[in-house]
Amino acid sequence: MKLLLIDNSNTRTKFALSEQEGRFSETFWIPTSEICENTLTHALHGIEFDASLICSVVPLKRKVLEDYLNQHGPVHALSCQSPLGLGIDYPEPDKIGADRLANAVGVTDRHGAPAIVIDFGTAVTFDVISATPAYAGGVIAPGLGAMGEYLGRRTALLPQIELIEPPSAIGKSTQAAMQVGAVIGYRGLVREILSALRHEMDGKVQAVATGGDASLIARGVTEIDAVDPDLTLHGLERVARRVFAIDGG
Repeated sequence: MKLLLIDNSNTRTKFALSEQEGRFSETFWIPTSEICENTLTHALHGIEFDASLICSVVPLKRKVLEDYLNQHGPVHALSCQSPLGLGIDYPEPDKIGADRLANAVGVTDRHGAPAIVIDFGTAVTFDVISATPAYAGGVIAPGLGAMGEYLGRRTALLPQIELIEPPSAIGKSTQAAMQVGAVIGYRGLVREILSALRHEMDGKVQAVATGGDASLIARGVTEIDAVDPDLTLHGLERVARRVFAIDGG
């Protein structure tokens, strides 16, 4: 069975085709603001799939995706009601972002529990999975890119910067100084939050990073145990295999 997996986030929407468990092809993305019937028709032209699963944090775009994909086979939108394969220890389960649930499924399946997933996207999220395993809550902070863009928009003399490893902790230019504040400063935020979370958890806790800026930040944070770029897709695939009753799901 060919599965179309869709990660509809605030900034961009990622598509991947899964024909064999754990392997993804036809991987591409579209800016989320551009999602409409025409762009979907163009992007998915020639791609064959039997069913699709949507992970969305953008309700209006999720509706567009569902309406389009319903014309091409069964569709499931991931939620707390989906067959996740783990419990939810959270007062309002329907308020948990679908991407965070996908990450919880992915990390439990690929790295075990207890675990903390750090997803570096438009926001950076820390999601805690207990040893049970169960989704137990987490932390939301501004994303690394959002912080840099905010300074560029809100200050008259500070430019937009490229997020790269600064050559020194002492910035020798405005851009370098901003890169130090963004990259090295962000690592401090990650370390402090991880320390506080681990203090409240039992046993050895794996910390797994994913998302666009994961490799850059994890390079200087030894407290992160692994970087898994496709963690969300793996979580989506695992749920899809359960939803559509595929062997091994």
